[in-house]
Amino acid sequence: MEYRELVIRALKKLPDSYVPYSHFHVAAALLSEDDTVFEGINIENASYTPTVCAERTAFFKAVSEGYRNFKAIAIVGCNEDALSSDKYKINLEIPAFTPPCGVCRQVMREFASPDEFEIILAKSPDDYKVYKLKELLPESFGPEFL
Repeated sequence: MEYRELVIRALKKLPDSYVPYSHFHVAAALLSEDDTVFEGINIENASYTPTVCAERTAFFKAVSEGYRNFKAIAIVGCNEDALSSDKYKINLEIPAFTPPCGVCRQVMREFASPDEFEIILAKSPDDYKVYKLKELLPESFGPEFL
């Protein structure tokens, strides 16, 4: 699967986020080793702590289905104004890149090789950056240490 397609899957999922408190939508599309895609959204909670990020939603969906090996994840995020703009509605374009939080980076590390797993931060299907996990989580702690 091309990264452009993965980015489109994530961008189309943005409106499904449940964000009544922050009003900041995040969506992710996770690509497994066999090219199965798992989408995730952020889901907020009134007590905040139980809130879960889009990246973790995608990973947990995949792991709950028996998947353990992943190649890449596309991540997008924007506020409600950007989501309701013509740029998004017409071109699936948002104003900024949204990197994963530290907790999500650690979850990625559990199931992906830091040297190989790619994190795609996107503003549109044609405007994205690709990082290796090791670039966003250097000197990471993983299962091999236990």
